[in-house]
Amino acid sequence: MQIIKLTEKNITDEHICCAFSDKKCAAGYQKKKDWLKTEFKNGYSFQKFDVRGKVFIEYVPIEKSWLPLSGKNFMVINCFWVSGQFKGHGNGKKLLEQCKQDAKNMDGIVAISSDKKRPFMSDPKFLKHAGFEIIDEAPPFFKLWGLKTNPKADFPKILENAKKGVCENKKGIVAYYSNTCPFTDFYVGQLLPQYAKNNNIPIEIHHIDSKEKAQKMPIPWVINSIFYEGELVTLEMKPDRHLNKLIKA
Repeated sequence: MQIIKLTEKNITDEHICCAFSDKKCAAGYQKKKDWLKTEFKNGYSFQKFDVRGKVFIEYVPIEKSWLPLSGKNFMVINCFWVSGQFKGHGNGKKLLEQCKQDAKNMDGIVAISSDKKRPFMSDPKFLKHAGFEIIDEAPPFFKLWGLKTNPKADFPKILENAKKGVCENKKGIVAYYSNTCPFTDFYVGQLLPQYAKNNNIPIEIHHIDSKEKAQKMPIPWVINSIFYEGELVTLEMKPDRHLNKLIKA
């Protein structure tokens, strides 16, 4: 297997790993590609193996990152996924090495993850094994992991507004989502409003469509997040099962 870097020239013909066979998410899949085309101009990198599967890494210089972080001259891992048959063969290590190579003139690499393995987040056990350490935290469970290559450099931090852990609107459902993931447009942008209507629940949806909006998030996560009565419920793409438990309770 070889690593392929997506560019404006080849992205039309290459798949982007997630949701390529899910017809429900076709619109979101195209929106993710459109988002990538724009962000490539800002130094965004999408590296994947030349297979039909989820084995890829996405990263960008912190100065152009949508994540609510402060700092400079670090690379930010945005999404890092090795799944199914591609696990256990050193593929994650190879992808991370590609990121390190592209960050060789920077002070290090950072990634937002958690206290344990959670859906759509980089595996914290893998990060720890690769030499990353926890350098900052935000409620309820977010951890900023960092790997420093310049010992004199200061690690980035999570912006204070992203350390709230709750949203200001305490009524019903509040959802945030961006097109940085091909699943969000369908599950959050389309299904969630219908779920709220069927259950007679007030809903407020924020489409994060710019770096400026993303960096004002109450948590350090911009792919998608669902709050209920102000509390963070889930980061998963199928929030109804989590919401059902809360509503029934």
